[in-house]
Amino acid sequence: MVRPALVLPPEPDERWELAKQMGVRDAVIHPLEIGDDKTNWTFDELRGLKNWLEADGLEFSVIEGSVPLTDRVRLGLEGRDEDIAEFKQFVRDCGELGISTICYDWMGGVRWARTEAHNEARGGSLVTGYDNAKMQGGPTVPASEQSREDIFSALAYFLEEVVPVAEEAGVKLGLHPDDPPRESVRGVPRIANSVENYERILNVVDSEHNGVTFCQGNFAAMGADVPAAIRRFGEKINFVHFRDVEGDADEFVETWHDNGPTDMHAAMAAYQEAVGPDVVMRPDHVPTMAGEDNSNPGYHTKGRMFAIGYMRGLLESVE
Repeated sequence: MVRPALVLPPEPDERWELAKQMGVRDAVIHPLEIGDDKTNWTFDELRGLKNWLEADGLEFSVIEGSVPLTDRVRLGLEGRDEDIAEFKQFVRDCGELGISTICYDWMGGVRWARTEAHNEARGGSLVTGYDNAKMQGGPTVPASEQSREDIFSALAYFLEEVVPVAEEAGVKLGLHPDDPPRESVRGVPRIANSVENYERILNVVDSEHNGVTFCQGNFAAMGADVPAAIRRFGEKINFVHFRDVEGDADEFVETWHDNGPTDMHAAMAAYQEAVGPDVVMRPDHVPTMAGEDNSNPGYHTKGRMFAIGYMRGLLESVE
């Protein structure tokens, strides 16, 4: 069963109140989505934010994006053990504070990639897109020296170190797919880019704490049957990004949640049938609507309000 959630800023503004007015209580903290590159949280910073959210009637359920995970860890480079120790402490801090889920990614060298931010969609709304042809050229990315097996081995090493700590702390990890889920971007290999590769990753440490952030748009871009993949992963899905795209991993555009190629009703039914209790689901990559300046493409407020209403309608229809 899933619970609708929203990315909220780490300081209160009208978005906190809008969330509650829409009946959303679960807060996802992802400062990268509001233009903040913070990654290193102290225990007291996390505690202060949790106290602040709870005092306003919200629950600090998921932290993503802004986690202390470095490319030394992702690429298996010298110094990774020191960085993994910092991540372990972060997991322990989250566990002590009751922050139940950490979303992380394994995109070393080149992170999330978009080449377009002004694609026109329904009614003149704006959506982001990716065209791999526009990513070519430029200097060699140092991370491209790593092989696919090097990067997988680095992830396996990380999981073997961290998952036991997550189990002890009561914190679930959710690996976000590579975005876009290509074989490589700018020559850097990617490994979280297919259902089969996810199976291999989940088998490194067989634990409910080693799980998936099921970002629907990425699985759609992989060419996966989204409802079937949801059922395949089942209770290994620890967090959900509800979104859709038109196209594939080489070239795609974001869509309105109700206007893409994926059967969203079938996807919601699969979540309700297959995932564990109380999995948080948030809308992702929403269109920029009238009156919004597109200064933060994909993450303005009106599209999220539409998406929450759509998600709630789907949930009611499958329940």
